[in-house]
Amino acid sequence: MIKERQYLCIDLKSFYASVECVERSLDPMTTNLVVADKERSDKTICLAITPAMKALGIKNRCRLFEIPKHISYITATPRMQKYIDYAAMIYRIYLKYISKEDIHVYSIDEVFMDVTDYLPLYRLSAKELGKRIMEDIFCTLGIRATCGIGSNLYLAKVALDIMAKRQADFIGELTEESYRQSLWDHRPLTDFWRIGSGMAKKLHSYGIFTMYDITVASEDLLYKLFGVDAELLIDHAWGIEPVTISDIKNYSSKTNCLTSGQVLPRDYNYEEGKLIVKEMMDLLCLDLVEKNLVCKSLTLHVGYSNSLHRDSAHGTISLSEETNADILMIPAIISLYEQIIHPRFPIRRVNICCNNVIAESYRQYSLFTDAQMLDKNKRIQKAVLEVKDKFGKNAILKGMNFEEAAMTRERNHQIGGHKSGE
Repeated sequence: MIKERQYLCIDLKSFYASVECVERSLDPMTTNLVVADKERSDKTICLAITPAMKALGIKNRCRLFEIPKHISYITATPRMQKYIDYAAMIYRIYLKYISKEDIHVYSIDEVFMDVTDYLPLYRLSAKELGKRIMEDIFCTLGIRATCGIGSNLYLAKVALDIMAKRQADFIGELTEESYRQSLWDHRPLTDFWRIGSGMAKKLHSYGIFTMYDITVASEDLLYKLFGVDAELLIDHAWGIEPVTISDIKNYSSKTNCLTSGQVLPRDYNYEEGKLIVKEMMDLLCLDLVEKNLVCKSLTLHVGYSNSLHRDSAHGTISLSEETNADILMIPAIISLYEQIIHPRFPIRRVNICCNNVIAESYRQYSLFTDAQMLDKNKRIQKAVLEVKDKFGKNAILKGMNFEEAAMTRERNHQIGGHKSGE
């Protein structure tokens, strides 16, 4: 008989906001605090708000101007390095109870744990173990957590997202049977893991509003609407998820890419946008060199200003050979930029992707490769990386990084596009 597995999904409540409250000796359950960079204007998105703010009806991830004027609150500037430090301390707490092989870090504030084989060892139920870990986090760092428990990863996540918030102890539990009994008729569908507004809207147009509706819908219709993703949707409607943490740990992607993206602080004109693309490509080249990787093609995606209501620009360009040399890749991406970007449309978002990335050791030179030139370029790039590693990212810069519209110097002090707080 196959042993039924037990999973925990633990989420840190309003993590960034809770850290800011703890650092100020305040209680996030009673303190009005938002984490947002006021310097970016009142349109900036709040990275987190405290449970006290949520209790007032404020939406998570709202913009500053959307908070009613009569509500007083503290605005904390994001400190990404501080949050990473707290996340590392909390991960060490998890390791007191569970081996890293049985932990999957889903995000900075959320983890999955397979606790099946630990319950007999501790002589605890899954709920008791989850509660003990939550209490340890709170007693050690003052951060509150919620917990979902399920017989598979999907049910643990749904128990966290939908059930835990309804419970006084912030712990929700689901089995396949209890899931079908309690959540088959739950609305809206967007409350369920992996169902976004677009998918829900498409389902609604065919009269499908609940998970039960999905179980009785035509599978042919679902596959027509969502392709291979329909299989996952149907499994989840029944509360089934065959993937385990072990499967996740053993997964290896057949293709790899390296990406960089940023939302610009204001609308950029054509030439300013070209400068941003050069800066981003330059840093991606250094990233490839540092990781001993090369790629064969580049994809550029540029979003125009929201005021235009225009489609974004998108294109891909092949390189003459697999490379990580900036002297080849920067001209290529600029050539693509000049092909696809409208010169009169202001730009607000830029994403670059290095496609089909492989280890440099597998690179094959063409007959026309100037190996000596590329070797010299490689030595320069490695020297730049050594200086940056020793003295900081801004220790060595290019002339373009000092132009008025340049962003590299500022972004070198950021983590994930937000202030590091260092």
